[in-house]
Amino acid sequence: MFPFRLPLLAALLGVVLSQYDYGSYDYPAEVRAPTPRCSDECECPINFPTAMYCDNRDLKAVPFVPTGIKYVYLQNNHITEIKAGVFDNVTDLRWLILDHNNLTNAKIAAGTIDKLTKLEKLHINFNKLSEAVAPKSSAMEEIKLMGNEITKFPAGLLSGMDNLTAVHLSKNQLTSDGITGAFKGLKSLMLLDVSENKLKKLPAGMPGSLMMLYADHNEIESIAAGYLQKLPTLQYLRMSHNKLQDTGVPAGVFNVSSLVELDLSYNKLTAIPEIGENLEHLYLQVNEIAKFDVSSFCKVVSPVSYSKIRDLRLDGNTLTPQSMPMEAAQCLPLATDIEI
Repeated sequence: MFPFRLPLLAALLGVVLSQYDYGSYDYPAEVRAPTPRCSDECECPINFPTAMYCDNRDLKAVPFVPTGIKYVYLQNNHITEIKAGVFDNVTDLRWLILDHNNLTNAKIAAGTIDKLTKLEKLHINFNKLSEAVAPKSSAMEEIKLMGNEITKFPAGLLSGMDNLTAVHLSKNQLTSDGITGAFKGLKSLMLLDVSENKLKKLPAGMPGSLMMLYADHNEIESIAAGYLQKLPTLQYLRMSHNKLQDTGVPAGVFNVSSLVELDLSYNKLTAIPEIGENLEHLYLQVNEIAKFDVSSFCKVVSPVSYSKIRDLRLDGNTLTPQSMPMEAAQCLPLATDIEI
């Protein structure tokens, strides 16, 4: 009775489907793009068919990942191994999330992760890895291996990763020797977090692109002269809860124009180190500082030459408000939060 309805419905469906990108090919209106098959243990939402959610399912091993899947979420399981072949049909996988499992290096089949040459994000936080792992993917943007037992990061593991911007390695067992050469040549690296490890010095061979270096809660006693001069874009340096002493801080080592935030709290400094006039946030609480030296902030005190410090923490030292010399107000005219 209404012969126009079926063709009209087909046409409308074609318009709706064409709004979603299922690949680089155009499909005729009457042919639907294939939907990736899902692993039986997991769920692939109809509105996000290239994602496979396998989190919180008491899995012991990584399931086989079918063709077409690009994002795999496997966090919060009991996974102890990655068997050979599970990624054979998804060498173009983009994200692999394996946080909060029981993976060890010995149970990751050789070459299995190496096949993921298009991977952009690799998260294996809070597992039992003793050595860093990563595929040879030039598309890699972020690696997170926090909360493992990593003592070694092989030199060259990240070579060729020109798009890598962030590496998170906090809460491991890394030593200074264990990461020698690990980050050399990374053209786009902006953030490195090596806090809560066993470093005795800041990582050597860092790329000039670095903007954020977090090394809190280590065993660092000194910093090499000229270290920050090799990092012209570094803005945030955090070294709280270390073992820094005055003898391990060369004169002017922190006097660089790029730094915006410097955290040296919970160390063993007895003097305020010399800083650059562009620094805005300086944290020195809980050291052994007994004197407020204006020259640490301003070589010349004048209306046109002053520090840009806005936040200054000096509480937990032996200073008192009376320790502040008269010229401090002129040197620090922008400071709105000074704690002594």
